[in-house]
Amino acid sequence: MRRASIVVLALLLLLPSFLQVLATTPTSPSFRLGNEVLLDRYRYLVEGKRVGLITNQSGVNRRGESLIDIFAADPGINLAALYGPEHGIDGKAAAGAYVESYIHPVLDIPVYSLYGATRKPTAAMLAGVDVLVFDVQDVGARTYTFISTMNYAMVAAKENGKPFIVLDRPNPLGGLVVEGPVLEEGYQTFVGVDILPMAHGMTVGELALYFNRLIGADLVVVRMQGYTRDMIYQDTGLEWVQTSPNIPNLASVFGYMATGLAQGTGVVQADRFTWVGGTGLKSAKFAALLNSASLPGVTFAPEDRGTMGGARLHITDYRSFNPARTGLYILFLARSQWKFPVPRSGATPATMVMFDKVMGTNKVGLWLEQDLPPGQVENRYQAGLNAFKKEREAYLLYGFSGKRPHPSLVIDGYNVYSDVPPFITHDRTLVPVRVIARQLGASVTWLETERAVLMEKDDVKVKIAIGSTTAYVNGIAHTLDVAPVIRDDRTMLPVRFVSEYLGAEVGWCPERFSVLISTAKGRAESTIPAHARDAKGGPTIDSLASSW
Repeated sequence: MRRASIVVLALLLLLPSFLQVLATTPTSPSFRLGNEVLLDRYRYLVEGKRVGLITNQSGVNRRGESLIDIFAADPGINLAALYGPEHGIDGKAAAGAYVESYIHPVLDIPVYSLYGATRKPTAAMLAGVDVLVFDVQDVGARTYTFISTMNYAMVAAKENGKPFIVLDRPNPLGGLVVEGPVLEEGYQTFVGVDILPMAHGMTVGELALYFNRLIGADLVVVRMQGYTRDMIYQDTGLEWVQTSPNIPNLASVFGYMATGLAQGTGVVQADRFTWVGGTGLKSAKFAALLNSASLPGVTFAPEDRGTMGGARLHITDYRSFNPARTGLYILFLARSQWKFPVPRSGATPATMVMFDKVMGTNKVGLWLEQDLPPGQVENRYQAGLNAFKKEREAYLLYGFSGKRPHPSLVIDGYNVYSDVPPFITHDRTLVPVRVIARQLGASVTWLETERAVLMEKDDVKVKIAIGSTTAYVNGIAHTLDVAPVIRDDRTMLPVRFVSEYLGAEVGWCPERFSVLISTAKGRAESTIPAHARDAKGGPTIDSLASSW
């Protein structure tokens, strides 16, 4: 990661002619898209100019009106050219299909394909425009090529001296799901254009700012109004517009990373990313394996499709569902039942297989061949993911509503979020075990039959059952003065016990009402929210400090 880029961005923000982020002060609590804010408040950016619009059928306002039609009908805006991403400007072409450029039959302007003879606008394509405007709905996945089109167009804008305006749109998964292996240097392709995890948790405007750390385009991002990071698409009040033939609805949007990223393995998706399976899987066993993983927000029903066994996803809670993490569990649990062939790249970029392009690394394939359990896989990519989370903070435009979630940890200066905050009971702080353990480099497994949590790190195994005050460390019994509990479907364990047996030191900071967890690699801080401090006869700050 490039730490210097944060300093560079801070300096660029002082140069409005080079980089601008147009904020909005909401005049009402209603949600408004960037294209609506542009026309209401920042018309001067496009008025009287020859506009090149990068869009497709998803580029509509909240009333479903196409920005193409709005620009074309506006006498103050000269819509000079259109540019279409993958699937074409109408979104009907199949995935990967070549799309031709043509002249619009009604508007009599060029419609340039950016998924045909070229994927980056050429100088000839830009010669007739004064400014490029991007208004396309993304789905929140690194592999979805609309964001690659934006990146390539920003590069072309820089090379040809054209301003670039991004009309911001919501990330349908919200701004909290940041998950999966981070793409490594050397693996940049059109299905992975920059150093991003599988799920980046950013809007297209935030991504544009992030991309621009390397591009240096004359960039303006027109922010949405009334948008917060914890909003998923359902919170916006917008109707979903099909972004591509296989993404007709929100079930497909959320299922995309869960079922569709296993190219070349034989593990395939169907029914627009709502079913996953393969010829070597037995449906009942596969669904049972997936359900035993207790993945939040989703259940799996066994379902055969011809000669293939598999499972149908039923998303029960769109807020807690993590598509990228679910997809990795699906892939590795399928491998535990069926030793499917793992695609292998050659030694040159030309021989890189699609599986590694999608994963952004060859390590996932190696982990599959090693038959690692999913929990260990999560641990393997956490360091890179945490580094990305820290770097991306410089490019985030939107805060939180204040309702959820809680920043359970502050690790080396950046937040790690959990939907269940830590709380205090009987003079002890209980924390969501998966959040803590993963940051300390341990794998976490839920043992359903024992209703216990198993944490493993190096040669240490810690097992604690819900409701029991006896914990086992490498088989030796230890007594806890507070039993672990389940709160809001999350296992909460005493932080001191968990952290110290996983190689950390724990202390109490009374000034900030927080727990400090220190390791050789860094320090984490977990703050207790006011509503989780036992005010009725519970411990005071002083008594807690003395109890640690």
